[in-house]
Amino acid sequence: MIRALTIWLMISVAPAFVKAGDTLRVGASSHFKSIKAGLLQAEKGDVLLIEKGFYAEGTILIDKSITIAGVGRPVIDGENKHEILQITADSVLITGLQIQNVGVSYTKDFAGITGEKVSHCVIDDNILLNTFFGIYLKKAKNCRITNNKIVGQAAKEISSGNAIHLWYCKNIEVLNNKVNKHRDGIYLEFVDSTLISHNLSEHNLRYGLHFMFSNHDNYIGNTFRNNGAGVAVMFSKQIQMIDNNFLNNWGAASYGLLLKEIYDGKIEGNTFSMNTIGMYGESATRISIAHNDFKQNGWAVKFLGSSMDNEFTYNNFIGNTFDLTTDSGRNNNRYIHNYWSKYTGYDLDKDGYGDVPYRPMKLFSYIINKSGSSIILLRSFFMDLINFAEKVTPVFTPATLVDNSPLMKPYHD
Repeated sequence: MIRALTIWLMISVAPAFVKAGDTLRVGASSHFKSIKAGLLQAEKGDVLLIEKGFYAEGTILIDKSITIAGVGRPVIDGENKHEILQITADSVLITGLQIQNVGVSYTKDFAGITGEKVSHCVIDDNILLNTFFGIYLKKAKNCRITNNKIVGQAAKEISSGNAIHLWYCKNIEVLNNKVNKHRDGIYLEFVDSTLISHNLSEHNLRYGLHFMFSNHDNYIGNTFRNNGAGVAVMFSKQIQMIDNNFLNNWGAASYGLLLKEIYDGKIEGNTFSMNTIGMYGESATRISIAHNDFKQNGWAVKFLGSSMDNEFTYNNFIGNTFDLTTDSGRNNNRYIHNYWSKYTGYDLDKDGYGDVPYRPMKLFSYIINKSGSSIILLRSFFMDLINFAEKVTPVFTPATLVDNSPLMKPYHD
């Protein structure tokens, strides 16, 4: 009863359905024995109910504005040879299915569900298993991908696809999905004005989220953990990343968040914990970075000298091996009112801000940038001495890289 009500509600709000259609049933005990037979008879606005069972019908073309809804989670199998659902019509709703065993191709991007040049499509509450690419939208707009579980079997990047892949799309919502064991969990290229919210992306070979040449997008409340690297943001502008978790991304070149050639963004309220590098910036410009927690990372923040005019305010840096490093002798960013757990200053006027400026970049961090093998001296007394000497009289580290009034206690909203 609840399932039927959910389907009815989704149909009723689909923006391009202009009439209530007929309901056609597919299954061993129904008039239509195959999905393709039901689709052949269906008309615009109809509902195709797929009864519980096993269906192996090759690639299934959906070229009508209809609803395809599973009853009891029917299985649609690609027999490790085919892509499965191929949408070419607008206003298609796909829900309640288990889609599995897509073929692997090195010349075509086979997927469990593909939509090309479509709009107002909804892909909700499906399970996709071993699908090479899971859900793949090309030149789509105004679509929703919600509440799906996508589990791959990726072993090597070259022979694996992405769980959710968007290419040349606009106004897409990707909400409440769980994706893992693919090359990238979520991949976007040339995707604008899109919301990525409350997804869990983990155990992917390369990135939990990877996007390039995509502008005016919002990433809110997602968790990226135990991936080859967390999130890569490249060649984009006007990006907002708010209340996300970047967790347990470890490796020689791994990070929670990589920023490369991005401009005029906001990174706020996120947690960076247990990453080799919490946040890495290369040519990242005019970004507001505020109210984030950087906890127990190798490097909390590594911003190269090409990253300029960024502002770090009211962030918490707690228990990181290194809080901050750069490869430049100059600093072009601002650090204001952050909390640094290594700060040892005092607050005589009791206003909550330290009276002594704090220099978060240690000389040893600079040395490691020049010679990585020096990491073996990390806990030595000699490193403590040279860090103290650089703190008193900065020579190698940027003299302007300083928080003049650090917080005495961690920031809380």
